[in-house]
Amino acid sequence: MQPNWIMQRSLLTPNRVGLSFQQKQWTFKELYENSLKTARQLASHSLFEGDRVAILAPSTPQLIFMLYGCMQARIEIVLLNGRLSEQELRYQVDDAEVKAIIVHEKERRKLSDERIIFFEEIMNAPQQSISISNEWDELSTVSIMYTSGTTGFPKGVRQTVQNHSASAVSSALNLGLSEEDSWLCCVPIFHISGFSILVRSLLYGMTVRLYENFDVEACTHEIVEGTVTKMSVVAVTLQRILTEMEARNLKAHPRFSTMLVGGGPVPVDYLKRAAKLSLNVAQTYGMTETSSQTATLSNEDALRKIGSAGKPLFFNRIKIDNGTSCHTEGEILIRGPHVTPGYIGRFRDKSSTVDGWLKTGDIGYIDEEGYLYVIDRRSDLIISGGENIYPAEIENVLMAHPSIKEAGVCGIEDESWGQVPAAFIVRKEAITEPEIMSYCRNQLASYKLPKRIKFVDELPRNASNKLLRRKLKEMQ
Repeated sequence: MQPNWIMQRSLLTPNRVGLSFQQKQWTFKELYENSLKTARQLASHSLFEGDRVAILAPSTPQLIFMLYGCMQARIEIVLLNGRLSEQELRYQVDDAEVKAIIVHEKERRKLSDERIIFFEEIMNAPQQSISISNEWDELSTVSIMYTSGTTGFPKGVRQTVQNHSASAVSSALNLGLSEEDSWLCCVPIFHISGFSILVRSLLYGMTVRLYENFDVEACTHEIVEGTVTKMSVVAVTLQRILTEMEARNLKAHPRFSTMLVGGGPVPVDYLKRAAKLSLNVAQTYGMTETSSQTATLSNEDALRKIGSAGKPLFFNRIKIDNGTSCHTEGEILIRGPHVTPGYIGRFRDKSSTVDGWLKTGDIGYIDEEGYLYVIDRRSDLIISGGENIYPAEIENVLMAHPSIKEAGVCGIEDESWGQVPAAFIVRKEAITEPEIMSYCRNQLASYKLPKRIKFVDELPRNASNKLLRRKLKEMQ
């Protein structure tokens, strides 16, 4: 068992600021009291402990209040990505078999379903008396996030009390803690990178400085003035901050300790530029199944170990499948209390581990000093601005069109986003690129849309007739 995080934090540091947004701020005591109220209002809508709800909302304080209310009520939370198409969202809410879909008014046009309850309805509802537990079962599910699988069908990943707390503690042991810490959060809360910041806040007693969307000028100002001490970004976000600081001849404030960069490798040029601006960059490797970080490369090793994802955090273990010696390449396997116990819905019967090890699908090696190097991130995975895109998901949509015989998708290099999807299509009958794009827009999120379409006579395949996506890049 673990203490109720929200209750315990309010007991320990009631008057410390827990959340800051624009010109407003809330202490941990105020967040606790708000969470109790929200939990009781959820009960008036017949949502109780053990139920599962989906939440679709932008990253505002209202979302955090709702999340904390659900956590108090011990309601499982399915976090929905507002960038997805209605068809993609519908798959997730149906697969998760949610009792209700709680939707912020800003997102009301993105999904229609009889299970929808709007934020305003809950916030204006009367409070119903319920029992609030002062302890949480470590194995109980807190959150569920969907991650695309190689089959093209997204998997609902369970993240437990133990998963989240182990991740937060490991991160603290690696990055350090200070009573003055304030984490600048402009990554979406519906991503593990965003939600994990909320967990760290409750366990550390740390302020979350929240932004609904990334604002390069405002975020740069916070870093330069030292009003925040840490920030989570992806490579494309880091690049924009570097460009802004260089253009204005600025340097990071000494109080700003760490820029945690995930979602893919960081270009060497970015690391060198950051060093000149006194911006400490820590590269990290993790996934939804590991509730955020598994390995992190410290800033002091950033240039010495260029290309490395660092060493495993304290409670975590990493090994290479069939890796009998240093530099032997193989699939990266992960073990630790931060690894998901399993999935829900379509993949509920799929084990998340084999002999206790999570098979990541990523290929890498470990050097003689124990540093991990990721060579190929889940083989065919496209990482675009920190978003994970699986080619199979796009291919499934394309090949459902009656005029398309075959489709293959791969990632191609892009100056702004790192990678973007490119589609190679064998036509069954006449169809144009604009027609294909129009068709895709109705079924895929904008970041998953192919940025280049090429018509070909045939796709490269091996003797087993398996599509060779690595060969697609040679056909550009």
